[in-house]
Amino acid sequence: MPPTMAFKGRKATNKNPPFFSHEFVIQNHADIVSCAALLFVVGLMIQATTPYAYMFIALHHNVSNEATSVQEAAFRYTYGLKDLCVTFFYFLICIVIHAIIQEYVLDKISRKLHLSKVKHSKFNESGQLFFFYAMSIFWGGHIILKENFLLNISSLWDGYPHTEMSFMFKFFYIIQIAYWLHTFPELYFQKVKKEEMLDRVAYAVVALIFIAAHYVLNFNRVGVCLLVIHYISEEFYHIARLVDFVDKEEKGRKVGYMAWHVAFVLARLGSVMLSVLTFWFGLSSQDQSAAWGDFNTPTVRIAALAAVVLLQVYLMFNFITDLLRQIRETQPATVKKLPVKKAQQNKKKDSKKEKSKEYDELPEVDQNTKKSLKQKKVK
Repeated sequence: MPPTMAFKGRKATNKNPPFFSHEFVIQNHADIVSCAALLFVVGLMIQATTPYAYMFIALHHNVSNEATSVQEAAFRYTYGLKDLCVTFFYFLICIVIHAIIQEYVLDKISRKLHLSKVKHSKFNESGQLFFFYAMSIFWGGHIILKENFLLNISSLWDGYPHTEMSFMFKFFYIIQIAYWLHTFPELYFQKVKKEEMLDRVAYAVVALIFIAAHYVLNFNRVGVCLLVIHYISEEFYHIARLVDFVDKEEKGRKVGYMAWHVAFVLARLGSVMLSVLTFWFGLSSQDQSAAWGDFNTPTVRIAALAAVVLLQVYLMFNFITDLLRQIRETQPATVKKLPVKKAQQNKKKDSKKEKSKEYDELPEVDQNTKKSLKQKKVK
């Protein structure tokens, strides 16, 4: 039997799909993508291809001077067109890491839980986002503490435009954009149903628009704070969801969702307060300059503030409607008892309606045969 392209630990199937078919690509997409990413790494070892491979792997647009970089041992970066190449490479890395987490963690847990197809899809989604949000919260929190945004909140708008970023600061944004881009091919690789696809695509598109806007408009400092606040509430949601799947006795289910409800409301309030403080009060006090990357105009500020506030209102509206729907479903349904005669009459009417529907759905030949049979029975 010929060896199959697969990760170690993957179950080998008896039927090998034909090359370059949909099933072949889906089964071996991680191996194919990892080979594509490996080409860039190998390109660094060859002198002729080193400049091209370096363009995809390393961060570019370094704006730090030699004197400051040697003394402070910190390089500063801005953004540019070469970031598209770097984003593409880490887009491939995100697909590979997604497959590793799926194969070695989530699949092993889901086999023990014996979940249905619907729950299995939701379990995989929450498991992947749990790891991503945990990494982003830790990374973003480290940037906030290192740059002293928490204790010195005025640094979010002082000295705007913030065109220069540290290595880890810029790398954080690159990974965020690459991750949300990789969710689109994952819909195909994971065979996501059409019913679930629309919500996931909308969520990824909104995330990409907001992250890219903060990155390009040089609102990167307030952007990382808003992302961490939002990711904390989402992390609580997916933890509660995973507990719901794992805990069959439903002891920790209520506690998990209650913690998410509190975190969600606080995150919405915190995001609105921080946005108003930054865009309405903070940036309006800064003088507009003719420097490159300065987007501190009333139009841009109001548009950014309106976008953040409207998103929070939309999320809060969906949260309240879902909560009310769950309360209605949990309440015991009050059924009015009909008299026995009326109930029997209603049953007869329903049976007649069903028979008439079945009769109408039949073709004309079958209808004629039914009519002739009825006439014979009457005679």
